[in-house]
Amino acid sequence: MKKLISILVLSTVLFTTQVVAQALQPYYKIGTFDKSMDEQIALLKETVANGGFEVIGSYHPEGNPDLFVLCFTNDELKNLSLQFKDRGALASVLKAAVVQKEGKTTLSFLNPEYMFLAYWGEQLNGQEKQLTALSDKVKKMFEIIDPQARLIPFGGEIDKEDLPDYHYKIMMPYFTDPDELETFDSFEQGLAIIRKNLEAQKGNTLKVYEVVFEKEKIAVFGVGLMDKEDGEPFFLPVIGEDNIAAMPYDLILQGKEATALPGKYRFALYWPELSMGTFMQIVTTPGYVEDVLEELTEE
Repeated sequence: MKKLISILVLSTVLFTTQVVAQALQPYYKIGTFDKSMDEQIALLKETVANGGFEVIGSYHPEGNPDLFVLCFTNDELKNLSLQFKDRGALASVLKAAVVQKEGKTTLSFLNPEYMFLAYWGEQLNGQEKQLTALSDKVKKMFEIIDPQARLIPFGGEIDKEDLPDYHYKIMMPYFTDPDELETFDSFEQGLAIIRKNLEAQKGNTLKVYEVVFEKEKIAVFGVGLMDKEDGEPFFLPVIGEDNIAAMPYDLILQGKEATALPGKYRFALYWPELSMGTFMQIVTTPGYVEDVLEELTEE
């Protein structure tokens, strides 16, 4: 009897371990430090450059000097993203963040594997090793900042096998249900219009980054949503500023079509620990985001 109980206990432990191992969190915390915001920003930029990546943009979400996001990429990541035809380039940019509270600064970054599986998972066709190797490269790059510590995953979790087909609740959108913003006469026309509107900061927006694949006729823009009433100053304090490495919001032009991930998908993906009650506090935000990004595509 004791032997049977031992076997059952061991089986339960092994099963639980397997379930936990399958879960992925959207972010990694690098650590909390006594350094100033300026020092941490400089450290992030240096770390990214030394790791073989290029900084392509940065900003203060909400316009808040205590929040900072750095956007970066490299040729390896960009080339990998192009292997996925359905808006794969949305994952061509990685992000790291600094949050300052009570005189201390916390560094974090978006978990590459989490984003890759969410955006590319349904389209994978033999690229699994590339995906894992690139994700590991990014993690090792940031581990150098504090060799005495270990990266701490945070921000809620989703089972690894569920990420490629993720949606928040029944009747909620998937990755494959984008907000269709505009259809242009040509890629060149769309690129010119979006650039012009971002330069004019139409809809209280801020262009944080731009990645253009001329040959493939694809462009991705990182857009800060700076409206004080409806934008980041409104929704980020509600859903959680610790997760700002998910920002800025992304708009993609692929051929003649401009689209974006629906807010009901994207916010749930990067804030998976939140309750329905909290999301109800920003119930108007997905519609606001779609309207603002649509404005950026209007001539």
